[in-house]
Amino acid sequence: MTSNSMTDIAPNIRTAQQVRIRALVVPREHGAWGLLLVPIFTGAVVGVASSHKLGPVVLFTLAALALFWLRTPVESLLGTTPMKAQTAQERRGVLMVSLGLAGLTTGCLAALLWSGQNSSLLLLGGIAALLFVVRTLLMKLGRRMRMTAQMVGALGLTSTAAAAYYVSAGHLDKPALVLWGANWVFAGNQIHFVQLRIHAARAATFAEKFARGRVFFLGQIALLPVLAAALHWRLMPRLVMLAFLPGLVRGFYWFFRGHQSLQVKTLGWSEMRQGILFGILLAAALILSLGCHLPSPDSN
Repeated sequence: MTSNSMTDIAPNIRTAQQVRIRALVVPREHGAWGLLLVPIFTGAVVGVASSHKLGPVVLFTLAALALFWLRTPVESLLGTTPMKAQTAQERRGVLMVSLGLAGLTTGCLAALLWSGQNSSLLLLGGIAALLFVVRTLLMKLGRRMRMTAQMVGALGLTSTAAAAYYVSAGHLDKPALVLWGANWVFAGNQIHFVQLRIHAARAATFAEKFARGRVFFLGQIALLPVLAAALHWRLMPRLVMLAFLPGLVRGFYWFFRGHQSLQVKTLGWSEMRQGILFGILLAAALILSLGCHLPSPDSN
């Protein structure tokens, strides 16, 4: 092999190694990022609007993101997923990332819990940890339990809405539970819709789509009286219902429109926009209902 050939191959090898290292340490579940970020956003905005305390929210957001990210390199080190660290160089790189993320998480949580502050974070963290254990056990039961496992996992991820609100507002009350519950319901709707789009990619008519998505369609219908009952019993402010309307319209519309080829990236971006819209509407609804306002740039 000539020196020119070796020169051409070397950059390709380095690029392949960089891509592999990135895959070992960066979470690949892009949808899960949305399930984490939207709840944090809604909880943080409503909490800051009610108390104007931004520092604790920043610390919590960093801790939550680092802890979520930490799972991927740890799994790569333990070899519990198909993508695992194999060489000494890979293990060293993955270990360094893991230690950095663990240090960031520990530092942020220590600052939040210093001198007995934000003690209810331990309760929320314990609940989330238990939910993820249940999710893992359900995943081991086979494909038939995968949807249930995803819903349980989403319940754990969306607890960050209540936590983000709590660290800023300083109390774990009704708005925190509304944020958690609303985010979980929306996340469940998204999970079901994405799975339906994938499994019914060839369906063209309403009958074909309904045959594959009967549970989702009826679930959307059932959500309407559930939301109405929540309003009747004053479990959530009236304006919160508006946050669900775009997602419900999106779900029903798919059944009645004609066939459209499935493009996973396009679907992902579309659902990301749905999540952002839901987060903005939910935060605005709660801020208006609670009568609070966001701090101005020159406020203390």
